[in-house]
Amino acid sequence: MENQFFVDSESLSPKALEKKHQLETDPTSRTNHMEYMEGQEQIHSDIFEKVMTEVKNYDPSKYTGLDVERALKKETIGIEELKAFLSPSAEPFLEKMAERARLETQKHFGNTVYLFTPLYIANYCENYCVYCGFNCYNHIRRMKLSMEQVEHEMKVIADSGMEEILILTGESKGMSDVKYIGEACKLARKYFRMVGIEIYPVNVEDYRYLHECGVDYVTVFQETYDSDKYETLHLAGHKRVFPYRFDAQERALMGGMRGVAGSALLGLSDFRKDALASALHMYFLQRKYPHAEISLSCPRLRPIINNGKINPQDVGERQLCQILCAYRMFLPFAGITVSSRESKSFRDGIVKICATKISAGVSTGIGDHESKYTGKEGDAEGDEQFEINDSRSFSQMYEDMSGEGLQPVLNDYLYV
Repeated sequence: MENQFFVDSESLSPKALEKKHQLETDPTSRTNHMEYMEGQEQIHSDIFEKVMTEVKNYDPSKYTGLDVERALKKETIGIEELKAFLSPSAEPFLEKMAERARLETQKHFGNTVYLFTPLYIANYCENYCVYCGFNCYNHIRRMKLSMEQVEHEMKVIADSGMEEILILTGESKGMSDVKYIGEACKLARKYFRMVGIEIYPVNVEDYRYLHECGVDYVTVFQETYDSDKYETLHLAGHKRVFPYRFDAQERALMGGMRGVAGSALLGLSDFRKDALASALHMYFLQRKYPHAEISLSCPRLRPIINNGKINPQDVGERQLCQILCAYRMFLPFAGITVSSRESKSFRDGIVKICATKISAGVSTGIGDHESKYTGKEGDAEGDEQFEINDSRSFSQMYEDMSGEGLQPVLNDYLYV
């Protein structure tokens, strides 16, 4: 299956092609993915071992329909019940799971749904992740917005009424260093009441600096919690270091962030084990940092530029719904985000059951909100990270959510 991931390399130099081929075919040419690179901070957290032990011992096939029925009768859902809900035996109980998840959502969130938009400010990347459109061996149009362009994009978005923004970059410290990201976050605070970032993992002091620049929360995707599979998918770059990425959310909380989010990218490996690991990662963080706001996302693989064949392994919409319902029952207070990777019909349905946050007015390209929000021609764009599936504008999303009887929320924080 892995061959379908490899990107078109016609434009690479002979030397780069040789290196790329070596990384793909010769495991000995790669660095040890469990060893920290220079400058990467080790915090020696106990959460890593707790999550990996539970996942290692999880056999989804051992759970039966009786296990699922018993779990549904429990007032409090623990780890064993979560494992049952994520098993194949739970699929016939999806309607009952959805009903309980819906009741939990209404109890803790009412009929609200939070709206935000992502803003990609750079797509340079120093990693070779074989499933990502930004990877360093993919021939795409690279772009990094100037601060003037960043502010222009933010003003266009803010003028639409949006009050929360998620700032994203490719994973390149050379082209998008922490200071550059920090300056963008300072600008964001002028226009938005809530600012999140989804960037490469950094050390505690860098997270503290970004928090001082106005960042409220940090999102980091582990991609897959299967370390062996992780090694075959992340062939070069700082992202290759599995444990450093795993501890990113905890370093962010140590740096003063109010909230963190994360998940696996469903479809890269065994999605049931990755879903279990994602939920447990946030669960153990919540127990260790009870003041923190914890959120889960649930992205599935999407096609990327130069490779339209990338699709998730065995993760259909029913399986995704099963995972999200299990998340809600296990972590009733957690935020659950469903991105524009998913279809309009799925997102419209899942927000009535268990999701609490959705993106709107989305582009994964660089510098094109001018055309998306106003219809005017903007500056040259940098290529997108992946294809989106739901391209509704902010105003259309707001109208659709209201029409479904939901209450769209743009912000619920006041800074004093």
